Amino acid sequence: MKKPFKKPEAGDKIEVILNNRTEKGIFLESHDAGILLLKLENGYNIGLKKEDIKEIKIIESKKSDNKNETEEKFELSHKKPLIDFIITGGTISSKLDPSTGGVKDLTNPKEFFSVYPEIFNIADVRIQSPFMKWSENMDSNDWIRIAKIVEKSLNDENVKGVIISHGTDTLHYTSSALSFMLGKLNKPVVLTYSQRSSDRGSADSRMNLICSAYAALSEIAEVILVGHANMNDEYCYALRGTKVRKMHTSRRDTFRPINCKPVAKIFPNGKIEFISEYNKKSPSFFKVKSDAVFDEKTALIKFYPGQSPDILDYYLKNKYKGLIIEFVGIGQVANQGKNNWIPKLKEAIESGMLIYAAPQTLYGRLDPYVYESARRILETGVVYLEDILPETALVKLGWVLGHKEWRGSVATKMKMLENFAGEFNKKLGKEFLD
Repeated sequence: MKKPFKKPEAGDKIEVILNNRTEKGIFLESHDAGILLLKLENGYNIGLKKEDIKEIKIIESKKSDNKNETEEKFELSHKKPLIDFIITGGTISSKLDPSTGGVKDLTNPKEFFSVYPEIFNIADVRIQSPFMKWSENMDSNDWIRIAKIVEKSLNDENVKGVIISHGTDTLHYTSSALSFMLGKLNKPVVLTYSQRSSDRGSADSRMNLICSAYAALSEIAEVILVGHANMNDEYCYALRGTKVRKMHTSRRDTFRPINCKPVAKIFPNGKIEFISEYNKKSPSFFKVKSDAVFDEKTALIKFYPGQSPDILDYYLKNKYKGLIIEFVGIGQVANQGKNNWIPKLKEAIESGMLIYAAPQTLYGRLDPYVYESARRILETGVVYLEDILPETALVKLGWVLGHKEWRGSVATKMKMLENFAGEFNKKLGKEFLD
């Protein structure tokens, strides 16, 4: 007969001794009376048959919330520098729900404090959440909304910097959008993220937030993305908002600088080592005026071998104003045979559509003057966007076309080739591939 064991409560950290192994994790509520549900340290949930369990040891009971103590600690000190924290969603803005084994939104300031108390030791933090979305569901309306909220924080002389928490999947689109929409800054705007939820042993959220707080108090007057520089918990990178891209589905250092060096290394003790040039805070305060506009009649196309140029007919029919096409190599698409793109490109451009080329390779720069085929493509009116990232090019085109006074083949071309937010790099080095 089995020895009865004390039943744990949802959220308790427990050790389960089975007939042939031992499992450790967080106890979750289960809707199956015969199954014990456990969240392992790697983040995965497993179900264990209760008939196989010999013993359960409670390693650590779920911490009960002392509301009075939390509220007292959360009160702004008015002695530390003030950071505005904007929560928009994603893994970093969620926590384990022991009743389901999933995660739930973390928008209540006091609850956020209970999960991430460290940043409140660095600064007074004001939290607001205009919406909660996984980043794949965000669009240009959300970028505009964030830009207008950030503008208010930038124009509050009491605020030293702004942090925005965001899902990882489309974070580089948002960082590009804010780089263009906010223009010249008077203080840091820091976007940060988490690849792994706060309940996991390998969570990256805590260090990312600590480094983001120090970045928000720094002299970097730019839109930057702050997160793990490598798989270890050594330091974070501060990356320029227009020159960064998510490069791995799950690694903690998923965001990498493309065709440029990071702006800085930021250590969790507050030390900052600058690596490249950056825009510094002005000695005198000035007001920021957001330029938050966007034309959604733009699209991003990836060229692939054998692709029919007839795809352009869809965008012509639906009255798209401009396209970004990811060209292969240093500036090619099919230019011979049945899938010759040159006639269709010429037709589309002559009908009024604006077409721009971005490098599919990501690293390196387009050059239409090396090969004869690229020169023929250039003659159709396609504009080559040098070393810009395709996602940044799409966001920039939508932003440029959001200005009626900038529309037209000549005016738009001039603005698309203007370096507004460090989206173009003059010099590219081999080290950027590391």
